[in-house]
Amino acid sequence: MNSVTDTLLSKISDWKNGFKGAYNIREDGGCAGRQSSESIKIEPKYDKPGIIIRISAKAQQETVYIPACVTHSGVSDLVYNDFTVEDGADVIIIAGCGVHSDGEEEARHNGIHRFIIGKNARVVYKEKHIGTGNGTGARNIDPVTDITMDEDSYMEMDTMQIGGVTNTNRTTTAALAKGAKLIIRERLLTDGDETAKSDFTVSLDGEGSGVDLVSRSVAKGNSYQNYHSVIKGNCPCSGHSECDAILVGEGIVNAAPELYAGHIDASLIHEAAIGKIAGEQITKLCTLGLTEEEAEQKIIEGFLK
Repeated sequence: MNSVTDTLLSKISDWKNGFKGAYNIREDGGCAGRQSSESIKIEPKYDKPGIIIRISAKAQQETVYIPACVTHSGVSDLVYNDFTVEDGADVIIIAGCGVHSDGEEEARHNGIHRFIIGKNARVVYKEKHIGTGNGTGARNIDPVTDITMDEDSYMEMDTMQIGGVTNTNRTTTAALAKGAKLIIRERLLTDGDETAKSDFTVSLDGEGSGVDLVSRSVAKGNSYQNYHSVIKGNCPCSGHSECDAILVGEGIVNAAPELYAGHIDASLIHEAAIGKIAGEQITKLCTLGLTEEEAEQKIIEGFLK
């Protein structure tokens, strides 16, 4: 691996000069390191770029790492990763992405992840995105996540974009069977002329299934964000969608949460709030010795934490 990859890994994953257990490191469209464990097998795809991650029921609180890095401009990386999680497995997946631009050409990563989650399985999925570098080329990241959850399964999805990404289109779809639970937490920061689009579609298809979707974002500079969510309640189920955004400078946020109740016992709620940082918050922190800029940064950090 090159030095840029090493730096990016330290920002997007638990990288400390190596990973323990199963991992796959992707660098500029190729494999920079791969290791399976007794209960998690990682195999290359042969029909398209990407890997297959097979997680057996023996995996209990085990962690697998699948970070991807683009380290210079002129690279457009497309990858298809399939996760098969056996009944009863309990796994943590760390899947960050870093894109570095050092020139005038675009640097891009597009990761398409598909999850097939078995009965009573538990998955915690963590994903950080960051753009770095002094090049004028765009740093683009377009993640696509497709989730199929079997009966009484559980998935917690924690995604965070921590800055520097020029454009991002984030698409997530999920279908939940009886008793399945999905928790989604999105945290998003844009600045300058950056744009970000988040699109969530969750279909609650089994009795007792539920989703809790919360997005928190900060739009700074002249950046633009578009948030769209659809929760479809096709049975006795519960769904909650919440979008909270802070505007700084000339930032713009468009939020459009949707609910579809296809059953009389579908219980669905959505909330949306967009506004600027309250002046009294800034004033209070300034009385503690912070400058106005430092106070603003502290408030943003706390909001996105």
